[in-house]
Amino acid sequence: MQEIKKIVIIGPESTGKSTLSKTLAEHYQTLWCPEYAREYLLQNGTNYSAADLLTIAKGQLELEDVYTRKVQEENKCSVLFVDTDMYVMKVWSEYVFGTCDFFILDTIIKRKYDGYLLCNIDLPWVKDELREYPDEKPRQELFSIYKDLLINQPVPWSLISGTNAERTTAAIEATNQFLQLSK
Repeated sequence: MQEIKKIVIIGPESTGKSTLSKTLAEHYQTLWCPEYAREYLLQNGTNYSAADLLTIAKGQLELEDVYTRKVQEENKCSVLFVDTDMYVMKVWSEYVFGTCDFFILDTIIKRKYDGYLLCNIDLPWVKDELREYPDEKPRQELFSIYKDLLINQPVPWSLISGTNAERTTAAIEATNQFLQLSK
């Protein structure tokens, strides 16, 4: 089986992560792993607990594994774009509940990725049935938390800002660099 390079797209809600994941997958003619939490919350409601976040985290990992196998089986480009990882689960858990399950923390250490794309909060917040933080202060707080996490871990990362077109260009450039570094 070919080794799959994984690029994670993270950041606060409504920063274009899913749009960027889809665009990058199209550009590289591969797949992207969607965010499991959206499906879960749409089915189970938005009144969630810390235990629900653990269920969501495990669902995200299973979904990522499914998409990794699909990329391998379909002989796509050996890259998978991942919309959300355990860093997102950690931030979400700690921000909402003030704690994070050890399963999530242990998985952060064990799972390996080849690059992170951090989506900036410079896009306008767009309301949908799942989003919780329309105000600027929590968006800035969450963005700072993500940035601090990435600064203090060893995997290369890049800040993605600007219009959707500018984000796509910057993300492609960063992804190409990540793929060169991981050879």
